[in-house]
Amino acid sequence: MRDKIFSNNTDLVDFIFDKKVADVFDDMVNRSVPGYQTMLEMIGLIVKIYAKDNSNFYDLGASTGATSLALGLHNTHQNNKIIAVDNAIEMARKCKKNLTSKLSNFEVVCSDINDIKFENASIVVLNLTMQFIDLKKRQSLVDNIFKGLIDGGVLVISEKIHFDDDKKQKQISKLHLNFKRANGYSELEISQKRQLIENVLVTDSKETHLNRLKIAGFSESICHFQCLNFASFLAVK
Repeated sequence: MRDKIFSNNTDLVDFIFDKKVADVFDDMVNRSVPGYQTMLEMIGLIVKIYAKDNSNFYDLGASTGATSLALGLHNTHQNNKIIAVDNAIEMARKCKKNLTSKLSNFEVVCSDINDIKFENASIVVLNLTMQFIDLKKRQSLVDNIFKGLIDGGVLVISEKIHFDDDKKQKQISKLHLNFKRANGYSELEISQKRQLIENVLVTDSKETHLNRLKIAGFSESICHFQCLNFASFLAVK
């Protein structure tokens, strides 16, 4: 379904992942996030290399299940379970509906990801999720994920990032706006969504992400993909 949520003037409140958003989320993210499909393709490649038999995969902030599908459909290992977690009930319902006909080895959990106990994990993915987590809780979340990963397991984080250099930030932001325009969003839609989401989506710099992974104890951490102001990080335990 095409995203037309902000095509008309609306009373501005904070952005929430309700049924209206769940119904159009796939269209919204593809038209708003440059490189989104490549992020998913990279997850498919990563699961082939780093997943282990008899282990769990966690999709944190699973939304409609695209990451879980990438994990499941590209997995070549044995006896794995995909645990898809989202704290929005409508997203969890849509995720379960999308996965049911395509995967068998999954569980959808409607919960705050900070309350999840990570166990026997070889793959954990935060795909456009960390940016919605309270800044004060981000390090502890990564620490908990690290503890729940088996040796050689990986954490994948894909996020909108910001640049500390004002000139770079303005240049990249301008390109991102033009990306949205090129995908059919009007000035009204862009403006309204920005106003609604700015209080709930708080970005980190690339350096902050890498430092957080280092503090948690990951032996290797790299930015393996970037398109404009969106980047993906791969951290190996």
